Amino acid sequence: MFSHIMVGSNDIARSKKFYDAVFVAMGGKPGVEDAKGRLIYVHNGGRFMVSKPIDGKPASHANGGTIGFSMSDRKQADAWHKAGVANGGATIEDPPGARQGAAGELYLAYLRDPDGNKLCALHRPPAA
Repeated sequence: MFSHIMVGSNDIARSKKFYDAVFVAMGGKPGVEDAKGRLIYVHNGGRFMVSKPIDGKPASHANGGTIGFSMSDRKQADAWHKAGVANGGATIEDPPGARQGAAGELYLAYLRDPDGNKLCALHRPPAA
């Protein structure tokens, strides 16, 4: 459905430290910086990018927006969350754990990245 997701950052080096850690924790690779100074992460067919805003104004997070990353299991979601907190992210919402959603059980872990973007690790356990 999406070609890519891009978030703004006021400090690319700080963002690289954070996003390298969370992508490695979920089985991806560290980001690559392109000629324009944007970070590019490619994982499981998706592309996630981090950039200073083109208009030169400060980056800010989307109020009410969340970017969700699919996880293979609960252990991976917990490792993602731990890596994010250890690298400048902040835990938000409830602690990582199982929640009942409209479509059944979900395992969720939420973080804010160093620029305030809301991220979610999501694992959908197999139906019982």
